[in-house]
Amino acid sequence: MSTLNAQTDPQALPQALACVEALEQLLEQEFDTLKTQALDRFDALAQQKSDLLTQLGHITGIAEKSDADALDSQWDGFKARMQSCRQLHQRNEILLIRKLDAIRGALDSLQVNDPTSSLEVYDRLGKVRRVRRHGHGYSAA
Repeated sequence: MSTLNAQTDPQALPQALACVEALEQLLEQEFDTLKTQALDRFDALAQQKSDLLTQLGHITGIAEKSDADALDSQWDGFKARMQSCRQLHQRNEILLIRKLDAIRGALDSLQVNDPTSSLEVYDRLGKVRRVRRHGHGYSAA
């Protein structure tokens, strides 16, 4: 459906607004799952988010951000809510980045160079391996 059809189809705007409402709720759920680190739930929500965005693209005919400029003023509320969704997505992205940084920091701290100790860590396949530490670290203190 093109943007022009979205403006002439009387059902397009109500359908798009219903999708935006579902997207807003989903982004709030995504934030909650990131806070609680419920990663299985986060993956499911990511798929739902992708599906909603695809559905919105079909309803509105918007493929690029610039396509939204072709929508007339009756779509202003829709565009404002989509901007709000963008901000919610960016908030979630920031939280995700912070969580990843914390995990990287924890992993880095486990790789302290201590010649007297060995450490069991998981490799990429989830297998435990013993790592022999080398160099100076906490034991030098």
